[in-house]
Amino acid sequence: MSERTDFLRWVETELRDAELAIHNGDADPRRAIWSTRDPVTVFGAWLTATTAADAEIVFRRLEENFSDCTSYKFELVSADVDHDLAYTIGYEHTSTTWQAESTSYTLRVTQLYRRENGTWKVFHRHADRMD
Repeated sequence: MSERTDFLRWVETELRDAELAIHNGDADPRRAIWSTRDPVTVFGAWLTATTAADAEIVFRRLEENFSDCTSYKFELVSADVDHDLAYTIGYEHTSTTWQAESTSYTLRVTQLYRRENGTWKVFHRHADRMD
């Protein structure tokens, strides 16, 4: 099996499960797949972080405000792997509750990954709302 195929299987399972969990108010699966080794950056649709410590603050805020996800789908546009680095570009379609208000939205998302001790870790996320 190719590196790309293995990586995409991880995207479709562990990464997807982590994103679904955070939209249900549980950031632990996301924490498990994110690097704690700087550089780490989050240029989120709502929140920004420029260190791994700041990313933890973002994750905490998200889990405190998200709940009751009814739908999450990642629409992959492009992805590739080169040794220990990889990227994904796509759309996240989400229906969830934010601060007790139901909401649905689509984000354009670019993420970068590096292999750390044989495991893929996210180290950069850039997301913005589609209006």
